[in-house]
Amino acid sequence: MPHFYEGDRRGGEGRFAIVVSRYNQTITSKLLSGAIETLTSHGVAEDAIDVAWVPGAWEAPVVVQRMARGGRYAAVVCLGAVIRGETTHDQHINQQVSQSLGRIALETETPVAFGVLTCNTLEQAIHRAGGNQGHKGVECAEAALEMASLMKKLP
Repeated sequence: MPHFYEGDRRGGEGRFAIVVSRYNQTITSKLLSGAIETLTSHGVAEDAIDVAWVPGAWEAPVVVQRMARGGRYAAVVCLGAVIRGETTHDQHINQQVSQSLGRIALETETPVAFGVLTCNTLEQAIHRAGGNQGHKGVECAEAALEMASLMKKLP
């Protein structure tokens, strides 16, 4: 008989970190609010959530890495909004941030939830921060809860 391992979204114990970009703060503050509300509604105490503001998405990985390496957090949620402009600058940021966050999660064995919006327009970002396309802050907090639970259950 196979053994199945599955996490749940109850977060009664453990600390969670959220790293959030100040750039495009009208969007990222909504992502942050959704993430905090989701964590607390699933049993995480407010004082068990640490939030670190960074200037932009580019700066987030180094802070995520510091938080993930410390062993203090059950999971780290990374939130940001990179919106395409007139150049390819957004593509370079998105690629570096996504690859770095994936590497950090693997190296530290700490779940890192990727909540950096990579949108073509401000309108798309608004729709993904609680509009008609869901709420990436909520989704990332739910993923962080589930992964933190799963990691505790794995041998």
